Amino acid sequence: MTLFSRFAAIIVALACLTVASAAYAQEELPPPQGGKARVVVVASGMSGPEHYRTVAREISQMGYDVVLFDGNTMEGTHGAGVKDAILQAQQMPHALPGKVALVGFSLGGGMVLYYGTQWPDLVAGAVVWYPATTFIKDVPGWVSRTKVPVLMFAGEADTFRGCCLIGQAHALAAAAAAGGLSFQLFTYPKTEHDFVKDGAHYKPESYSDALQKTADKLKEYFAQ
Repeated sequence: MTLFSRFAAIIVALACLTVASAAYAQEELPPPQGGKARVVVVASGMSGPEHYRTVAREISQMGYDVVLFDGNTMEGTHGAGVKDAILQAQQMPHALPGKVALVGFSLGGGMVLYYGTQWPDLVAGAVVWYPATTFIKDVPGWVSRTKVPVLMFAGEADTFRGCCLIGQAHALAAAAAAGGLSFQLFTYPKTEHDFVKDGAHYKPESYSDALQKTADKLKEYFAQ
């Protein structure tokens, strides 16, 4: 291989890495007032980021710089995908420096709950909506690794793929309380999976309450 061809190969490889990195950040939804704001990283469920654009935009309307990511790309990365999303979001044009807040839904909520809560130097707190939880087999281990406050919402009638069962939600909450974690669980009766606006089981009263509690908790996280 000539020196020129080696150089060309390096350039192509770097370009591919740049494109892959840029493609990972799905969408920045800046605050309505413009300028810079504290960052909220939103991780979608398996239905993808488009499905969660409405709720992500409503969170940005609270005055935050929201960066929406595809939770599917975080699965199987052992936390690297969540951390990469945080680091990318911190570099967005409207991002203020400092810790981010994490908001995750379903699959993305599970990734946030299990991995994103381990990094208190990067994360002020997490809010998870009907997160995947049944994959968490070592509950005491999860408690010992959780270092940031958590707010969790669960539908009491959620049976979606057995991923997000209400019994596991209560088990995690009990273990968190026993371990002295800052962990709040709110459950909604007669509410199924994906109860967000535009969701398959949109439940207006549950959604409205969870969104207001999310707003209150984000304000609390960023006041620390």
